[in-house]
Amino acid sequence: MATIPEKYRDLFTKKAFAHLATVGRDGAPQVTPVWVDWDGTHVRFNTARGRVKDRKLRNNPRVALSIQDPDNPYRYLQVMGRVVEMTENGADPHIDALAKRYLGQDRYPFRQPGEVRVTVKVSPERVQGMG
Repeated sequence: MATIPEKYRDLFTKKAFAHLATVGRDGAPQVTPVWVDWDGTHVRFNTARGRVKDRKLRNNPRVALSIQDPDNPYRYLQVMGRVVEMTENGADPHIDALAKRYLGQDRYPFRQPGEVRVTVKVSPERVQGMG
């Protein structure tokens, strides 16, 4: 397992969007922007049960993320790894914490009736930074 170098950890405290790459059953890649944080071991993002990301990650846990510094677009971090956990436990407070950082709102405002949130934990296997 790799770790996030100290000089790039600030990206996880900024409003830095990550672009998450997943691969479908047919081998087709998909890239989506996600809010991210880092718990000291795992890169984490949040989704909802039944969404495309949820389904793809259950079929293939290999992912890549690119996180670009919003203050310097030539500075970024690339993380390649594997989803090691997808949990509903603590997922609602997690999306609320991300909404606080990214939107300045105490609660995630886009929650849908009946939606079940999931925190996804990625174990970094390769990490590469630029800038």
